[in-house]
Amino acid sequence: MNRFEDDSRHDLLRQLQGDLPVEKRPFRAVASRAGVNEEAVLDAIGTLAQQGVIRKFGAILRHQRAGITRNAMVIWAVPPDRTEEAGNIFASFPEITHCYERRPPFEGRYNLFTMIHAGKGPLEELIAKISGKAVIGDYQVLESLEEFKKSSMEYF
Repeated sequence: MNRFEDDSRHDLLRQLQGDLPVEKRPFRAVASRAGVNEEAVLDAIGTLAQQGVIRKFGAILRHQRAGITRNAMVIWAVPPDRTEEAGNIFASFPEITHCYERRPPFEGRYNLFTMIHAGKGPLEELIAKISGKAVIGDYQVLESLEEFKKSSMEYF
């Protein structure tokens, strides 16, 4: 695993599970802190991924800081024979970041869930537009009122 063994491996994992620097080559900064070159870090990450130690890298967007101020989960009662069609319509809206089917349906009827992230403007108008395009009028809106902690799990 190149120059990363035992304690060094845990040090690398500790750095990778936290926030990476927001810059063009974030692994160069990780390498600098570890006292190795960037290629060694990338090789070590590749090996850890192949071993199944690292499953993925992901970004956590603090959406309110990014200007996305209106958020809601909308749950839809979609006839079973229209689930895929409605899901495709919902997913065509850039404001919808998540769209998934729930089985069994919530309360026996709400089977499609969407998460909407929008900037300024009335959320109700956007939801009405989505509802009209999908021709689905039976839905509930669960609007986000407060943003809670967003952080990754830390193991080391």
